[in-house]
Amino acid sequence: MKCSPGDTGLFSFSSGQTQGNSVTQTEGQVTLSEKASLTINCTYSTTGSPTLFWYVQYPGEGLQLLLRAFSDKKESNKGFEATLDSKSKSFHLEKGSVQASDSAVYYCAMNDTVTGTAGGAERKL
Repeated sequence: MKCSPGDTGLFSFSSGQTQGNSVTQTEGQVTLSEKASLTINCTYSTTGSPTLFWYVQYPGEGLQLLLRAFSDKKESNKGFEATLDSKSKSFHLEKGSVQASDSAVYYCAMNDTVTGTAGGAERKL
């Protein structure tokens, strides 16, 4: 898939909840141009000390773990960064310059499951 400057990408968001714990992405839809910066906001609610995950699913492929954090620190992989902040209960995914190769579905998940506790974001170029 190729994307030329000025082409746009569309992100859509969803949320989920299970067993009193939840992971939420609050945005509706966001349109981005190639090389624009990306932030996908993920907040969570739990009474414990969770591990947070960002998973990515590229077209025609299975889920892949992108980032994981279990304490307040910044994690990075493939140009993406996410900081787990237990005070604000957030684990936002960021990238300074998105490319066509970033086209995928992104899931924020808590503990060791995606099913039922994931919020997702989809980018199409």
